Amino acid sequence: MRGNEIIEGLQGGLVVSCQALPGEPMFTEEGHVMPLFAKAAMEAGAVGIRASSGRDIRQIKEIVDLPVIGLVKKSYGDAPQYITVTLREVEEVLEAGAEIVAVDATDRPRHDGKTIATYFAEIRRHFPHVLLMADIATYAEGILAWELGADIISTTMSGYTQQSLASPKPNLELVRQLAAVEGLILAAEGHIHSPADGKRMLDAGADFVVVGGAITRPLEIARRFVSGLQLGR
Repeated sequence: MRGNEIIEGLQGGLVVSCQALPGEPMFTEEGHVMPLFAKAAMEAGAVGIRASSGRDIRQIKEIVDLPVIGLVKKSYGDAPQYITVTLREVEEVLEAGAEIVAVDATDRPRHDGKTIATYFAEIRRHFPHVLLMADIATYAEGILAWELGADIISTTMSGYTQQSLASPKPNLELVRQLAAVEGLILAAEGHIHSPADGKRMLDAGADFVVVGGAITRPLEIARRFVSGLQLGR
């Protein structure tokens, strides 16, 4: 499937983020948990999956016939960028079968001191046909990533970086601003906890919506219920 066809298939739909990190209840050393979340998402009508690590992507692709946005989460010292920040990780994601690679495109220091422009250029040189999703937190970051050639801009990091901590959650205004840029393909992601939140994002101009915590993170979901039930006691 060609890049344009993959992106067109995501339009107006829901991408479900199926991820678990070490220390979380849904994480196991052998995997095989995230593919079940992905299968449930597919049967519910999702148009794509977002997944982390070559292992999970590979296992998901074995049972789910949907495009996968792949990434690797790995910290390098004290550097704040951690989403697919090396060429080796891009390669891992692609070899596992992901159709789209998500990378950290926030304006934060990288472990290797490279700029986003340099990193994007290296990715394009080594993987010229990759579909690249830029995870950003601010309007300026989104515009820069788009100008540098990202295929999709995603609001993934809004509210999670120092520059965006005070942003609304979910950040509907950021979606409106980026959606107004002609030709920009936009994924709304981050702090979307209900179907109504997602619908507002689409109405504001997002091309598609990515939801993880409200669907595939039982610990987060249970905590919200416990906290909500305790209010007013």
